[in-house]
Amino acid sequence: MSAQIGSRMALPIAGMTCAACVSHVSEALERVDGVESAAVNLATERAALTLRDGGAQPSLRTLADALDDAGYGVASRKTTLAIGGMTCAACVSHVEKALTEVEGVAGASVNLATERASVEYVPGVAAISDLRYSVEDAGYSVSAVIADGDDSDYPSETGGLRAKFALSLAASALIMALMAFPAVLDWLPFRMEFVLWALATPVQLWAARGFYVSAWSAARRFTSNMNTLIAVGTSVAYGYSVFATLFADSALFDGRAAHTYFDTSTAIIGLTLFGRFMEARAKRRASDAVRALASLRPESARVARDGEHVDIPIDEIAVGDTVIVRPGERISADGVVAEGASGVDESMLTGESVPVEKRAGSEVYAATINGGGAFSFAVGRVGRDTMLSGIIRLVEEAQGSKAPIQRLADAVSSWFVPAVIAFAAAVFAVWLALGPAPSYASAILAAVAVLIIACPCAMGLATPTAIMVATGKGAEFGALIRSAEALETAHKADVIALDKTGTLTRGRPSVAEVYAPEFGEDALIALAASVERASEHPLGAAILESAAERGLDLQDAADFRSIPGAGVVANLEDGKIPGAGVVANLEDGKIPGAGAAANLDGGKTPAAVGNARLMDELGIAVPPEMRERAERMSADGRTIAFAASGGAALGAIGISDTLEPHAADAVAQLKRLGLEVVMLTGDNALAADAIAARVGIERVESGLLPSDKADFIENLQAPGKTVAMVGDGVNDAPALARADVGIAIGTGADVAMESADVTLAGGDLRGAATVIALSRAAMRVIRQNLFWAFAYNVALIPVAAGALYPIFAALGGVPDALRPGLGEHGFLNPILAAAAMAVSSVSVVANSLRLKRFKPPAK
Repeated sequence: MSAQIGSRMALPIAGMTCAACVSHVSEALERVDGVESAAVNLATERAALTLRDGGAQPSLRTLADALDDAGYGVASRKTTLAIGGMTCAACVSHVEKALTEVEGVAGASVNLATERASVEYVPGVAAISDLRYSVEDAGYSVSAVIADGDDSDYPSETGGLRAKFALSLAASALIMALMAFPAVLDWLPFRMEFVLWALATPVQLWAARGFYVSAWSAARRFTSNMNTLIAVGTSVAYGYSVFATLFADSALFDGRAAHTYFDTSTAIIGLTLFGRFMEARAKRRASDAVRALASLRPESARVARDGEHVDIPIDEIAVGDTVIVRPGERISADGVVAEGASGVDESMLTGESVPVEKRAGSEVYAATINGGGAFSFAVGRVGRDTMLSGIIRLVEEAQGSKAPIQRLADAVSSWFVPAVIAFAAAVFAVWLALGPAPSYASAILAAVAVLIIACPCAMGLATPTAIMVATGKGAEFGALIRSAEALETAHKADVIALDKTGTLTRGRPSVAEVYAPEFGEDALIALAASVERASEHPLGAAILESAAERGLDLQDAADFRSIPGAGVVANLEDGKIPGAGVVANLEDGKIPGAGAAANLDGGKTPAAVGNARLMDELGIAVPPEMRERAERMSADGRTIAFAASGGAALGAIGISDTLEPHAADAVAQLKRLGLEVVMLTGDNALAADAIAARVGIERVESGLLPSDKADFIENLQAPGKTVAMVGDGVNDAPALARADVGIAIGTGADVAMESADVTLAGGDLRGAATVIALSRAAMRVIRQNLFWAFAYNVALIPVAAGALYPIFAALGGVPDALRPGLGEHGFLNPILAAAAMAVSSVSVVANSLRLKRFKPPAK
């Protein structure tokens, strides 16, 4: 099974270390046939591939070969499966064949004796469920996942880094100690430098091996990366030290002491590896949100099968199963409640902590938490099809996408490393010719310091780490941001346009007011509901819902007829008006307080429910006091339905869309953020103005068709304004697509969510303010990161190059307090350069992690 989602594929990348690596990986993948574009993220170490529609799609092997040629690889994980049903050696080969045929499986080994299968697979391309299905298709079973490797790569990576940096720093410390107290080795029959060489060699050949492998792979393609700088810098220090050790007594040194820099090479390697270790730990914290979401899935579920309730692993749940949910349990899959009722905490999806009441027919979602009740539900979606998996996928895609501001860092990094190497060579030549004696020592120190301190790690991490944290934080609050570009654009929003129905209001009309002074409210609702029973109009549904809430009995209607744009008419059986009496028996055919009844035919009462136009068409007079009351209702934003029977108007029903509970708060938050708030609606001006007044919106555009909304957005953009649009319906899709940032209400239509850049999972409009505020906070952090990353290089490269030498030479030498870092002549110690480089990278990630403390705007 492929990891393609539409025309996209997520691929984990191994071996990236800096922003230069990002551009190399992108170029390598984009050269593969079938790949339209590759967005590579250094922080997540993933590539989001956009594949061309039509034609053959690139295989995993093709992509892996392209990465291998560029000096990188596809990251993999390992898992162990318990296999059932194997009886002989032939079974082993069948299971191995079934597993290796799964796209994304790098290798599989099956042991008959232990009934275990060890599988190496590429996450994002293959999943545990794919392995399970393939084994089952081959006629066997997977009884358990013994060890899923979701996080196995992290401990091994950090564990390896820990061992390497510990060895390097220990060797460096020992070398420095021996250099400080050379008398300790006076009893040896050979010079101390040979001991230092012995200590430094394992560091250079083992601990630094990754630098050389990556640098050589890049060199084969005539490119370079951060590892090139480390490899060249430490090799110069180590190589010269070896040369000086072997030829110290030769005429090459002209009787001068041959300085060695084994301490420099080992300390640089140790500090660089330590920096990477800290980066790995910090980057893991940056992606905590996705892991936290994934960890919410329960491990098992209680399912009704063959008349019994059995607990089964969550991977064995199938669509159509009936799952029993007990109080306090996490729900195992998406589905629809069949029996029972309870309150469910859906905060992990929506960010809203108030439990949502569930009863028969209500939808429930995987990983949400049941309250005090118990219920059963029919499974509708499992595994990667659940809403939780969709949210995780959206967040991962957003974290792996590239923000426009990152292009600056990528562009700089593409030429930065070769420029640094050329500059370091020039620095070496200058100080070799002009430096203080011994000039070669100054030249080596300056060149190595330039190579080490200029590593563009911080630039590569500045944007993606902030994007990771911000998109994860958005998901915590129920705001699913689809891309880094959307996150960046949102901070520039000047205007936000809000749809009315389903956004500011619930989109479900309800009876708000009834006027029937002589006929009675219940009687009027019963009459209107009896007529509306055959209607599919939302206003009719509101009247029927009101009748149900009041517990009213309804009559059968015959000869139902709908008059578009006006209302409905029907004959009620038996001449009875529900809740009122028998019209035919009223004296003189009069209905008290209403007028004359007419057209009583065969015991049937003609009745009508509709607007003033329907009353006029039927020749039914509406009393002045009833018309006046209806006008007042209309001014309050209500839609009016008159109810008539026997030719007389009996009352008026005011129907309105219920305001979202937090709509006014949301508008106030958006205004406090400095946004101009506009309402766009297809409703009439009177109803729109009434809703706008209640939520605090001054600018209203009513009576708009879907195309009108999109055109209005375009007109707002014309003067150069950045426009965000919030909507929920199919009619909002064109406007959402036209806006600079489209925000869809998650309870709305799928097409609206597909057209949007952001989805508010819980349907709470306050999420729009959260997105804008989060975007501003993220961009603030990104700018800080980029500033410090660039400022660090701009400020320290000249220092590393020896720019302080002339100053200290004029002052008569370096002060004693500065000599540990600047030496006798003002040349930066490469060890300090390595420490500064590590600190810069870790500080950028740490600054991004501040976004984890982000809070939504005050309510």
